Amino acid sequence: MASIFSKIVAGEIPAHKVAENDEFLAFLDISPMTMGHTLVIPKKEISYIFDVDDDVLGRMMVFAKQVAKAVEKSVDCVRIGVGVVGLEVPHCHIHLIPLHNSVGEMNFGGPKLSPSNEELAEMAAKIKSNL
Repeated sequence: MASIFSKIVAGEIPAHKVAENDEFLAFLDISPMTMGHTLVIPKKEISYIFDVDDDVLGRMMVFAKQVAKAVEKSVDCVRIGVGVVGLEVPHCHIHLIPLHNSVGEMNFGGPKLSPSNEELAEMAAKIKSNL
C-alpha cells in the first residue's frame, strides 16, 4: 500500500509544496513543531533512510540543504534543525525545523501547532520565493 507521502507525490493528496525536482519533494508539515517545519522526501518510496542508495542520499541531502537555506531566509530563527526519525510514515523523510531558542523545539512527541490552510499556503509561498 502506498504511503501518504507517495500519495502526495502522485497528486492524490494535496500538500503545501515548497520545492521539487525529478527525484525529491519538499513540503510543509501540516502539524509543525514550529512554523516553516518542512519535510524532504525522495519521490521513490523507500521506507528506511539507510536503505537509500548512497548517491541518492547524497543528492537528497544537497536538496534538503537548498530547502533549509530558503526556510532560514523565510522564518525568523537561529538555525534549522535536522531530524530523521523514520517511524511516523513508512517513507523516509528529513525534517527541517526552524529553531528559535533551543533544541527542545525538536520534541517529536510534544505539542504541535495547528496552522490554518491559509497560514500554510502563505508560508509555502514565502519559502518558494527564497529558493
